[in-house]
Amino acid sequence: MSLFHKTLASLGLGGARVDTVLETEVLLPGQTLPIQIHVKGGKVDQSVHHVHLYLCCRYEDEVPVSRGDSERRQEKVHKTFTLAQWHLPEAFTIGAGEQRQFECRFELPSNTPITIGDSGVWLETHLDVPLALDPKDKDPLTIRPDPLLDGVFTALEQSGFRILQVECEAAAGFALPFVQVFEFVPVDGPFHGRWRELELITQIEGDELTLWFSIDRRQRGVSGMLASLIGSHELKRELTIPLTLPPSEAGERVVAYLAQVDDPSD
Repeated sequence: MSLFHKTLASLGLGGARVDTVLETEVLLPGQTLPIQIHVKGGKVDQSVHHVHLYLCCRYEDEVPVSRGDSERRQEKVHKTFTLAQWHLPEAFTIGAGEQRQFECRFELPSNTPITIGDSGVWLETHLDVPLALDPKDKDPLTIRPDPLLDGVFTALEQSGFRILQVECEAAAGFALPFVQVFEFVPVDGPFHGRWRELELITQIEGDELTLWFSIDRRQRGVSGMLASLIGSHELKRELTIPLTLPPSEAGERVVAYLAQVDDPSD
């Protein structure tokens, strides 16, 4: 093969390509993700050292910025975090025009964010090709709540709450560098007219689901209540639920807990 084609392949032109096929795009945290990886050779033979896979998500962080004066401001930026990574260790050579297929199964982490609102989760596949731009593929995933968390959301909805906003925000003191914040507003039911909003974060560790709550009973505009606390891990309203609990009972426990803390003097 000509040197010209080899040079183009090293620049990512006419080289090998990778395409990851998801057997299902809708998953639950902790569930197994079955995929097929299709590698198609380009115009020249190329060595592939590894096939790398990265499960990624996006979260917001605040960083100090300067606008040319002495004042420092906080500005929100989007960051990417790798939740998990896997690789196929075997090296191989993909011939010109050749097609190869690999079948794999990988387990999603139990704290993979739910893809609601601005929360995005995707899978990136990279071919490790020496002396060339690594071919890659990007596939978005839809992550739904597991049955236990779905039971909690259902109970909140039945109590008159509606999800207003969901974001992944930077936080210290947790297993990940961020937490997913679920913001609810009461539009009906026993909390309507008494609470302005409810913010919730969740985390699975071992065989337990822990939930942290921040409640705003004030009618004036207040935002980021939970965000002001998560940096120091000072979340006073905390409830732990065993993962073996039936989803409906988990929801009942959460609503009962919220009713218990619904004290205007708190």
